[in-house]
Amino acid sequence: MKKAVLWQSVEDSKVRCNLCNWRCGIAAGKTGRCGVRKNIDGVLYSLVYDKVCAANVDPIEKKPLFHFQPGTKSFSIATPGCNFKCTFCQNWQISQQASEGDIEGQAYAPADIVNAAVRTGCASIAYTYTEPTIFMELAADTGRLAKAKGLANVFVSNGFMTREAVDFAKEWLDGINIDLKSFREDYYKDLCKAKLEPVLDTIRYIAKQTDIWLELTTLVVPGENDSDDELKQIADFIVSDAGPDVPWHVSRFYPQYKMDDKTATPGATLEKATQIGKAAGLHYIYVGNLPGSQAESTFCHNCGHILIERIGYTIRNNRITDSSCPNCNANIPGYEL
Repeated sequence: MKKAVLWQSVEDSKVRCNLCNWRCGIAAGKTGRCGVRKNIDGVLYSLVYDKVCAANVDPIEKKPLFHFQPGTKSFSIATPGCNFKCTFCQNWQISQQASEGDIEGQAYAPADIVNAAVRTGCASIAYTYTEPTIFMELAADTGRLAKAKGLANVFVSNGFMTREAVDFAKEWLDGINIDLKSFREDYYKDLCKAKLEPVLDTIRYIAKQTDIWLELTTLVVPGENDSDDELKQIADFIVSDAGPDVPWHVSRFYPQYKMDDKTATPGATLEKATQIGKAAGLHYIYVGNLPGSQAESTFCHNCGHILIERIGYTIRNNRITDSSCPNCNANIPGYEL
């Protein structure tokens, strides 16, 4: 076990976890909502510091991050656990493992993770597959070592972290993709057992108050968050509260976990979302999980010139020069483009 970060003692051996916006009050012998942070005799511990349950070399585009070191590989790790309970989770076998009282994984020291990333030719380490906020201790120790080795660090997150957690991570965290799952509280409550407003606050804070590169993803679920009005609300929020240069990934839903009775998102719905985003003023909108879509590639928002040509996770050509469009010299925002 590893002593946790971002917590405080309260009355009667109880502790308050300040890592995510549940801010769980945890009695002695109990865990928080995530199931992986336990109060032992008045001290909060992480139960997953040495429980890595997934480790893979992925293209950075799989996160998805399209304006972050394009064409590079990212060493991707996870531990069990999550502070959400999404009915459509694609990694439910590991994200919901802790909620069932079972925490499995292998011990990998931060130095071992960093060495594996270097050995496999990765440019970054991604904390992903489950919610990285809940294994912040492992991410922090690994992230600091990674920076010393010249590697970047990225989160793929539900965005439910506190501002204190963002501040704790911002010295070593270089990029993040946050799932903006819906623009309705009832969606978050019913399908994710969570809340919307803290996610919006995290997006605003990262976009306006930090140098962490930000991209957003919305999984478009048929009959749940695919109306024109809701897609427009999401796009308008990104433009006004995060900025028009923040890339928005609209991703195709496939039936799985507790929503296996749904149909996959029609391609026409994702095309509609793309047009809604453009009309709202977003400069970069990408379609995910729909092979062959032209909206996988990056185009200059100023002149329309194709800049990064993608097929799936593969980059066929990157024409960006010194973070600029070679055709009109417009600045193309991102991290090490």
